[in-house]
Amino acid sequence: MRRVIILGSTGSIGTQALDVVTANPDLFRVVGLSAGSNAAQLAEQAERFGVVDTALGAADSELLVRSVEADVVLNGITGSVGLGPTLAALESGARLALANKESLIVGGELVKRAAAPGQIVPVDSEHSAIAQALRAGTPREVRRLVLTASGGPFRGRSRDSLRSVTPKEALAHPTWDMGLVVTTNSSTLVNKGLEVIEAHLLFDVPYDRIEVTVHPQSVVHSMVEFVDGSTIAQASPPDMRLPISLGLGWPDRVAGVGAPLDWTAAHAWTFEPLDADAFPAVALAKRVGEAGATYPAVFNASNEEAVAAFHAGALGYLDIVDTVARVVDEHRPDEELTRESLAEAERWARSAARRLIADA
Repeated sequence: MRRVIILGSTGSIGTQALDVVTANPDLFRVVGLSAGSNAAQLAEQAERFGVVDTALGAADSELLVRSVEADVVLNGITGSVGLGPTLAALESGARLALANKESLIVGGELVKRAAAPGQIVPVDSEHSAIAQALRAGTPREVRRLVLTASGGPFRGRSRDSLRSVTPKEALAHPTWDMGLVVTTNSSTLVNKGLEVIEAHLLFDVPYDRIEVTVHPQSVVHSMVEFVDGSTIAQASPPDMRLPISLGLGWPDRVAGVGAPLDWTAAHAWTFEPLDADAFPAVALAKRVGEAGATYPAVFNASNEEAVAAFHAGALGYLDIVDTVARVVDEHRPDEELTRESLAEAERWARSAARRLIADA
């Protein structure tokens, strides 16, 4: 039986992880829980699962990981505040089931240096799909990674037509309900840009061999193309409990987690090229990822500020990514990558973004 700590237990990833644990009491036992601010729900979860050790907030979540022994830590915290808990989990020797992509993207080489081979198991559906598909070959046989994107609510629209997009429209994702920031990021494809950086860091594949294709049905979660021309795809109905269960049970699969596709019914899956003019965030993210250092932290922090300003009515929809690009262009990184230099870069990025937003 695996001892599990769930960070961000009151969020979407955390509550679905608890569903997986509930359905598999012979496989998993929760030994620690943390939440961002929902103390009442956290207390209810702790009572329901018999958990003594809990934490509220990212700083206390880091302390929780450092003080409670576990076999698996699921980091479902939202945002770069998850970096400390990610590093603590890796230093503890536990397997890290990573749903908090920002901590890897922002932490970059800091996180990679702290991780033992195979210690990080991705929970994002796209990266879980790639991890599964990579079992079909060796690293030297991989030609490229192909991340799928639903295209969000504005698939097929021109850049000019996006100028009038409202916050309500940006939150109307056709498949997933992921909270304000992530849902908005999915509409601008900033989220897909972050996932490209994450894929590079997780799988050590160069950026020029990581592609994005638009797949509106969200059934094929990503693909790996091999040197012989074969492409291995992972397909399943959109249900995050599948990648969560793999993160908790890796390398073993957990039976009965989700319903499989119905192969007695007709299916139509489509794939379309990404419109880089309407959605420039992916190309910007690749540039940021290649630059490395504190650039990804600046990209992420300035985007969070721009998204907040958009939802406050202080910024237009297209100005979200445009503002991020301007902040990235202004950035001059420190030579040494440390937690302190990352924190300072984030502070600078937020200040620079607020200045540009105020002048808009």
